[in-house]
Amino acid sequence: MESSLQHTESAAATRHTWWVVCLCAQWCGVCREYRSAFDALARDWPQLRFEWVDVEDDEDMVGDLDVETFPTILIADGAVARFFGTMLPQAQVLGRMLQSLQADPAAPAADAQAQALFERIAAHKA
Repeated sequence: MESSLQHTESAAATRHTWWVVCLCAQWCGVCREYRSAFDALARDWPQLRFEWVDVEDDEDMVGDLDVETFPTILIADGAVARFFGTMLPQAQVLGRMLQSLQADPAAPAADAQAQALFERIAAHKA
């Protein structure tokens, strides 16, 4: 069982770590092809937390959100969702987005739906 100190440290680390979440589905061919590029990007950016969320297998995290286009990406600075939307399934595109968001601390936050989604995912994955 995790001690309260470990839980507090884990929560603090979550707040300060950038998250990159890919919302996909196992049945989606584009998602299956993108998975290796996403995993490679995670190895290239070890200081960020990358999570793969299957919208059907992890529906308790996704909630009633209807993801229509895959891949859909959620990026958060550890506390605030900064981007939520579809993206070309290319590692270079996601890499440029990450560079851009990290370089601009004044970048606007994503909408309330994206924030709520990030909070659910962070709570489940903490």
